[in-house]
Amino acid sequence: MKFDLTHQIIDEEIRAIIAKEVRRQKAEVTRATQKQLKRLASINEAVRAYGLPKYLVKKKLPGDLGHGIFLRPDAEPIPKGELIAIYSGEVSFVPKNMEADSLYAFEPLSDIRLNREQQKRFDPKRTYHPRRLYSVHVDAVKKGNFSRFVNHSNEPNLVAEFLSIPPNRYGVAPSPLEVVYTAQKRILPGEQLLVCYDGDSHSYWGALDIEPVPINPKTFRLDGSLRILN
Repeated sequence: MKFDLTHQIIDEEIRAIIAKEVRRQKAEVTRATQKQLKRLASINEAVRAYGLPKYLVKKKLPGDLGHGIFLRPDAEPIPKGELIAIYSGEVSFVPKNMEADSLYAFEPLSDIRLNREQQKRFDPKRTYHPRRLYSVHVDAVKKGNFSRFVNHSNEPNLVAEFLSIPPNRYGVAPSPLEVVYTAQKRILPGEQLLVCYDGDSHSYWGALDIEPVPINPKTFRLDGSLRILN
């Protein structure tokens, strides 16, 4: 498994289809500012060199909760609005409303119609259907970056937003649509970084038939020796 990706793994034809659909649907995608591009370039450099920025740390959580991402106890607080990371992974088209089979799949765009040739290429196991709708999935189950270890909470301190990345001088790969995590409140040293997986639809956990463990940014914390407190 590879978790040092700075951007999505995406076929060029898929990228072109996404760009067309973003325009057609008038999707709420914000163009990245120069400040955000510079910030992303710095984060990407840290991902390539260390796996994640030095002010963050990945720690094993108690029991079978897997890993979590924390702000180091000796770090400066993360201010509201600070960009944390691009959610990277493998990008594909999946039939809309198909039963979810991955805990790490993000669905930033849906209601996409593919023509016969596109369905044959991107969905070869199904027979062509002209009215079948597809969603874009960004799946980090096998490839991604540290953002895949950001856990769910109904009281999150991060929010998922959509950015388009224009051509730039910072070395950030251009893209019509990227999922990014941004601090939606001030994050204090030692706190866990959390995001709500459900979004507005509240469909994520229902589709997986899982009852999430209720946690918030203060449920698990790090002390100065990087021990988890709860």
